[in-house]
Amino acid sequence: MKLGVLTLVSGALVAAAALGVTGCSSSGSADSLALAGATSSSGAGISSSLAGNYQVVTLNDARDLTFNQLLGINNEGIIAGYFGSGAAGHPNKGYALVPPFAQRNFLNENFPGSVQTQVTGLNDHGVTVGFWSTQNTANMTNNNFGFYWLDGHFHNVNFPASDNASPPVNQLLGVNNRGIAVGFYTNNQGSNRGYEYDIWTRQFTRVLVPGAPAGLKGPSLTAAAINDSGDVAGFYNKTASQVDGFLKLRSGRFLTLAFPGATMTQAFGVNDSGEVVGSYTTGSGNSAVTHGFVWHGGTFATVDIPGATSTTINGLNDENDLVGFYTDAKGNTDGFLALP
Repeated sequence: MKLGVLTLVSGALVAAAALGVTGCSSSGSADSLALAGATSSSGAGISSSLAGNYQVVTLNDARDLTFNQLLGINNEGIIAGYFGSGAAGHPNKGYALVPPFAQRNFLNENFPGSVQTQVTGLNDHGVTVGFWSTQNTANMTNNNFGFYWLDGHFHNVNFPASDNASPPVNQLLGVNNRGIAVGFYTNNQGSNRGYEYDIWTRQFTRVLVPGAPAGLKGPSLTAAAINDSGDVAGFYNKTASQVDGFLKLRSGRFLTLAFPGATMTQAFGVNDSGEVVGSYTTGSGNSAVTHGFVWHGGTFATVDIPGATSTTINGLNDENDLVGFYTDAKGNTDGFLALP
């Protein structure tokens, strides 16, 4: 389903900024891609922005306008996300957001008995994935358990490991149309161990860096997304101080994605065309800035919301619709959708 330019409705939508895009190749040379936007009114109390061929809209659940993250979008235009910062008294609450994206279209999705839930990914066949917790502690160190939701039922998923962190951390972050989910668990050394999980056979498979040490010496790795070809995107500790994104092709080929000049690159989404989205960080400490990116065929493009202090692209579909979140001038975290 090609969403195109939406007819926006009142409710949860708030004003959106223009989408700024600049580009460079993986070798660091600049390209000519640059989009400028013109703001237009789209409904009562709502504004959107047309940036080049993109319409960009901020989408926040009115139950917490200070913190929303949109994490995945399928080819039907349904979005996975959650509200709530996770601080004590502000628990994560999961939702699926369906067109036309009014407040009534934020559909609650929370694991039964959970204190917190994040819905992190979904496919085109009614499967959503995420993680949940029984805790909402002041230090935000909470147990995490993976899940998938199918046909109205939640299913708990946790990698069968004997070296779990305490409290345990398991998260499912993406799922493809073949029912293969990806995620990670954290071991008692504090390292993430990425894996695939087949919903139909209930089998786990580790996602590894070819040629890297095995066991405890292996690099920390998070598997964040998978497309229908079985290509997996995510990020890993290339060295003790360097985090890079990756795209591991079904063939076994492993591509490291490192934005030129960045101190950290993380890949969060991949579609069936092999286009990857995520974020990269420049600077460090108080001077660190997070930018969104789109990568395809060896070329990076930076995607920033003008006026935002940070931008993250977390998911995309086969129509190249983008979802993510940004930090606004007030310090709020806002979800957004960008439509080509």
